[in-house]
Amino acid sequence: MPNQPAQPTLRRRRLGEALRKYRNQAGMSLDRVAEVMGWDRTKLSKIENAKAHIRPVEASKLLGIYGVDAPDILMAIEALARDAAKKGWWTTYASVVDAHVKDYLSLESDAESTRICSPNLIPGLFQTGPYAREIIAASSFWRPADEVTAFAEVRKARQAVLTTRREGGRPPLNFWAVIHEAVLHQRFAAHPTLMRDQLRHLLDMSGLPNITIQILPMAMAPNPAMMGLFEIVRFPSPWPTVVVTENVVGGQFVEGTEHVAMFEGAFDRTVAAALPVDQSREIIKKTMETDSS
Repeated sequence: MPNQPAQPTLRRRRLGEALRKYRNQAGMSLDRVAEVMGWDRTKLSKIENAKAHIRPVEASKLLGIYGVDAPDILMAIEALARDAAKKGWWTTYASVVDAHVKDYLSLESDAESTRICSPNLIPGLFQTGPYAREIIAASSFWRPADEVTAFAEVRKARQAVLTTRREGGRPPLNFWAVIHEAVLHQRFAAHPTLMRDQLRHLLDMSGLPNITIQILPMAMAPNPAMMGLFEIVRFPSPWPTVVVTENVVGGQFVEGTEHVAMFEGAFDRTVAAALPVDQSREIIKKTMETDSS
């Protein structure tokens, strides 16, 4: 419908925030910019507050008014303006994917690289279907069985970012995971072969050139991963890095240079406590073989 208000997707919010930042840096008021653009003040306000669309050519013109001429910024803003209204593949699962999950999937789709500390679970991008269903059923115990199945399907569909080229010819996501060794020894009484298949998949994924997997050994030095799961999501310039933390009721985004830097330092310290890649592969392989015997 032509008069339907635009939905404030994460991409549109990021675009609006960026345009507001560059306007403020230029020291220009909403009224002045709207006058130069030949717009009503309300239109620019709605764009900055993610309540209205903006065409790439209009975004480019705004940047010119703000004196922003760096090629990487121009390309990034134009691309975001072009893609902001696009619907993600996850809209098929609208009944189970809430706003937070949509935002997370949008971040993951746009990301250049992700680094994750996962002390208690196999990371979602590595989970097999049966493992995902068991974990989702346990952590989202209030969901009916059909929603658990749908959510597991969403988790599997996400994994395409690791193996296929993305929009605009972008390469697959670079993914670096640090996993505690105890996770490899999880067992599911009702599904005796589940973990063996999961470890085989994890081993296969570790061979991809864009994936790094390190194992935190049982006898490890104290490190920040002991505090729980966190994920550092990086984007092409000029978009800032975002940190994602999770708990039983969902997740939380952490932004801001100072806080993000703390998590980046935490990841570096966790990596230092983990085994090298080759030794990590050997531990996964040995654990899988022990489970098969």
